[in-house]
Amino acid sequence: MTERLYYEDAYTLRFNADVVERTEYKKKPAVILDRTYFYPESGGQPPDNGQLNAARVIDVQTRETDRAVLHILEHPLDDARVEAQIDAYRRFDHMQHHSGQHILSQALSRAAKAETVSVHMSTDSMTIDVNRAAIAPEEWLAAEELANQIVQQNLSVHCWYPSVDELATLPIRKMPEVVGKVRIVDMGGFDVTACGGTHVAHTGEIGLIKVVKYERRGDTTRLEFRCGTRAMSDYRSKNDIINRLVSDLTVGYWEVPEAVKRLQADNKALRSELKLVKDQLADAEAQSLLAMAYTQGQWRVVSRAFEGRDTNEVRLLAQKIAARPDTIVLFGVAGEKSQIIFGRAQNVEIDVVPLLKQALPLIKSERGGGKPDFAQGGGVPASLDEINSALEAAQRQL
Repeated sequence: MTERLYYEDAYTLRFNADVVERTEYKKKPAVILDRTYFYPESGGQPPDNGQLNAARVIDVQTRETDRAVLHILEHPLDDARVEAQIDAYRRFDHMQHHSGQHILSQALSRAAKAETVSVHMSTDSMTIDVNRAAIAPEEWLAAEELANQIVQQNLSVHCWYPSVDELATLPIRKMPEVVGKVRIVDMGGFDVTACGGTHVAHTGEIGLIKVVKYERRGDTTRLEFRCGTRAMSDYRSKNDIINRLVSDLTVGYWEVPEAVKRLQADNKALRSELKLVKDQLADAEAQSLLAMAYTQGQWRVVSRAFEGRDTNEVRLLAQKIAARPDTIVLFGVAGEKSQIIFGRAQNVEIDVVPLLKQALPLIKSERGGGKPDFAQGGGVPASLDEINSALEAAQRQL
């Protein structure tokens, strides 16, 4: 129903066409044109975006029943004839990456003996999955180097529909399971593949091909790469980060890894020292609070409400006091995420969980639990007065 002009010409971005049908796609208005340069999502390549008169084209799909090209619109279109405009940046970005993928897949096959099993392209990333689980860094680098050599040679890219006899003679890297005519894309003789996507006319238009990440995924490896404008943007972003690190660390860019290692080592040492100091302070504070404990039968009870204290510090303090024989700890921390923390010594035959469950409603919380010798809960806003009321209720239960 639609003449697909992008097969022969990927560079035309503005054209006129007649609307032959109005329909819907996933509850969005859509139209079918008699001719189009808009590329519908297919073969791992995202669709074009653009404009039909005043209506924004937000998606392009192929209708399964008759293979018609659906131009999905942001708003309904009533015009019988349209002037179409394709988003130039998005189109060329897809051309660069799809062409770059063909070259990189062939380079991986030759330099790393890794065959492409799947491809995925989005506005943020471009990935190739290959059939090898373990590939050495030098193999990726060799494939990347070979791919960029092909780009720099600025080879002609030829797309055509060969005859059955000619098709049988071509060194096709991967033949899809299709019925009927097969469209072949030849990257200057370096890679010959069946493909229906949009491509550049010369490999030099792809620009830099840069592998940015690779990771093992079961029996395969996923490689992420960027081409052309995206590669430049990625370089600028990372170069900016490096320059800021160089300035902050007052080192050369080549010294950044070692400088970061020194910072990590220093940070680890400081964290150890801080932990030791906090532990010593907690010991001193625990001794001070024990001196103010009141007696409940044979037990010493330490009850205290805190405000503006780190919950982890208060928990450590409670654990140190509860480690002393004959001791019960009733602590509370007021704030946006208040906490009630109860504990007791091993020789005290009291289960602090029921005490906690009775105290929590007084701060309007139901979240909490623990073991008979140590429990905590809260996580809701509570004032110092509300925390004190909860602790007093627990003291009465003792």
